Amino acid sequence: MLENIKRCCAAQGLTIQQLEEKAQIAAGTIGRWGKDGKLMPSVDKVKRVADTLGVTVDDLLKEDAE
Repeated sequence: MLENIKRCCAAQGLTIQQLEEKAQIAAGTIGRWGKDGKLMPSVDKVKRVADTLGVTVDDLLKEDAE
């Protein structure tokens, strides 16, 4: 999921930090979602990220999103 978020951010010229600010998610949270798989995001946060990026939750969860 983190790679898909990074890809979407890059396509829109956003940094992860800017995305967190726009989605009203605490700084550093999204980056931790990909580390060791220990921090699992809530459905609400994933939905906010998807809405902010203008994509679906499925787009973020796909393993081979392009």
